[in-house]
Amino acid sequence: MPLTLTVPNCLTLLRILAVPFFAIAVWYGHMPEACCIFALAGLTDMLDGFIARRFNQKSALGAVLDPAADKLLMTTAFILLAFPRSHYVVQIPVWVSMLAIFRDLSISLVALTSFTHFDPAKFQPSFLGKLTTGVQLVAISIALLLNAIPHQPWIREFVPWCFYLVAALVLASGFQYFFRATHTRPQAS
Repeated sequence: MPLTLTVPNCLTLLRILAVPFFAIAVWYGHMPEACCIFALAGLTDMLDGFIARRFNQKSALGAVLDPAADKLLMTTAFILLAFPRSHYVVQIPVWVSMLAIFRDLSISLVALTSFTHFDPAKFQPSFLGKLTTGVQLVAISIALLLNAIPHQPWIREFVPWCFYLVAALVLASGFQYFFRATHTRPQAS
């Protein structure tokens, strides 16, 4: 069965190709550019989902590429924004980044190890999983914005609580995914 490259898949590939440029911008302290790349990546994520649903362009390739692109961008942001750099005004705590990355790796490993009896329903995003991803995106965006426009002391007071919320949601959604993956549904007789 040949893979069809749809418009949503092309947008997802663009998002993947943007990751190195985002990483370079963050690493060298070009935070306004990093914010723009991150925002454009978010826009392509919304756009590819809209086009796939609206014009019936959902595909097996897109079902794999889209979450992979999201995780690649967020993992890159978590790693780089936790890495100590002199030009950071706000840094994501290393322990928060490690929790977020460990959760995603754990979910991926459980999915891979259960490949022979893979049940896609166990790995469908739940409301808690989507909420966690949304809060992670907000936390990363806040960190990027505060590093791009650093003279906002009133917002910096709010930032640690944002990271605590990320950590709590990462743990809660990680346990939920683990519970869903390890508990089998009763067989119909």
